[in-house]
Amino acid sequence: MAYTVTPTPAGPVGSQYCVCKVELSICGQNLLDRDVTSKSDPFCVLFMEVNGKWVELDRTETAVNNLNPAFAKKFIIDYHFEEVQKLKFALFDQDKSSTQLYEHDFLGEFSCTLGTIVSSKKITRTLLLGNGKPAGKGMITIAAQELSDNRVITLSVAGRKLDKKDLFGKSDPFLEFHKPGDDGKWMLVHRTEVIKYTLDPVWKPFTVPLVSLCDGDMEKLIKVVCYDYDSDGGHDFIGEFQTSVARLCEAQDASPLELECINPKKQKKKKNYKNSGIIIVKSCKITRDFSFLDYILGGCQLMFTVGIDFTASNGNPQEPSSLHYINPLGTNEYLSAIWAVGQIIQDYDSDKMFPALGFGAQLPPDWKVSHEFAINFNPRNPFCSGVEGIVQAYSACLPHIRFYGPTNFSPIINHVARFAAQATQQETASQYFILLIITDGVISDMDETRHAVVQASKLPMSIIIVGVGNADFAAMEFLDGDSRVLHSHTGEEAVRDIVQFVPFRNFRNVPKETLAKAVLAELPQQVVQYFKHQNLPPINSEPA
Repeated sequence: MAYTVTPTPAGPVGSQYCVCKVELSICGQNLLDRDVTSKSDPFCVLFMEVNGKWVELDRTETAVNNLNPAFAKKFIIDYHFEEVQKLKFALFDQDKSSTQLYEHDFLGEFSCTLGTIVSSKKITRTLLLGNGKPAGKGMITIAAQELSDNRVITLSVAGRKLDKKDLFGKSDPFLEFHKPGDDGKWMLVHRTEVIKYTLDPVWKPFTVPLVSLCDGDMEKLIKVVCYDYDSDGGHDFIGEFQTSVARLCEAQDASPLELECINPKKQKKKKNYKNSGIIIVKSCKITRDFSFLDYILGGCQLMFTVGIDFTASNGNPQEPSSLHYINPLGTNEYLSAIWAVGQIIQDYDSDKMFPALGFGAQLPPDWKVSHEFAINFNPRNPFCSGVEGIVQAYSACLPHIRFYGPTNFSPIINHVARFAAQATQQETASQYFILLIITDGVISDMDETRHAVVQASKLPMSIIIVGVGNADFAAMEFLDGDSRVLHSHTGEEAVRDIVQFVPFRNFRNVPKETLAKAVLAELPQQVVQYFKHQNLPPINSEPA
């Protein structure tokens, strides 16, 4: 049974959680006709698997007398990359006004993961009856779209001839940007830094989400207020004005937009009052701040490779004490790690063919040590079909190799890096490589591995290391640059943190899906960080 999830987001929605809302649009084609005198009146019900049971989340409206419905009602679901979210779409012909599904005729169903849908953006599949046979010629089409406004606005603003507010010097101006709140009051969105002792300030450019500044409505009025900073918090009002993002966008690098800063009290008192200074919008740019889901919906494929440690310290796989011993339930810590990570990633690779490599073993027939061999013994085609294929190749190769050593990581890292380097020549956000290394111990080629990781940090690539057994994994923590930037032995810095290490022992007595969440938590932001750094938008992205 697939791992289960709760319908609501678990835990805080922070940068480490890839939580966004996905909208699913449903169409049916050639549905079964269950009505005698007219055509079926179909509606679609969405279920999600929770703790091994199907739980209804929502249902569409009923399309009257229609075998090819396009439902207006959309399904909206929280998307969690690091979880398997299993969905079922069931179609029924409405016969009565009852909400009980058994009162209606069943027209067919289709099950898949949310990951499968978002990685394809749109899928059309055969509807099945309860016995697993096709529901006539009935088909279902499901299209996914991320529900978010990912536009951001970057403003570069200055002031000229602002009112002097300090008795013994010039003003210390700063700006506040406000939007109308639901209660009709102005709500603070952004405050600039204070520029000391000047009536002609130049503030640093700043970027805020467009939704924050104007709820995504470029015509909505916003208010800009200028103050003179006082350390006691009693800031002096200089002036204000109202405008809109659409107006701000008129500012260009060559022709800035000038807006008068008005103090209403002074305006009433003085007949010849003009303004309390000018606020100059030097530039206003709206761009898209792309998310992980934008890249996946844009067609980016996650290319998954597994590297397995076959060194002698793992123990004889025939003996129960060995980390490679497959227990009567058909598993061990190596297999658990492959399943936990692989079953999530495989939804994001269209051909589901994964290279599986081994290291640290002597291979037949000449028993030479290899640190980069195909576990299916086919070096020209090391690909395994799906996670099941990796598991089968792993189990089949164990009796035919001799565990040896040392524990060298760099050959496998460099192997995947070669493919990642080739992918960069396309100059599109089309492929991102993930290497899962499962190991029982201390790295023998630490200098070479550090160098390999630093070089790989420049490529569309992440490395996940799962440590099995009870060895000292201090070196792995060192490679995982969460607390410090990793350097190669020559002193070169990693461009970004691409290694995520977790010890399997921390997850022995918790639900299996907890390991996948921990291992994959950082991956979405690593993917986004790489493509942003390369200025690569999603393949099928719209301009801002």
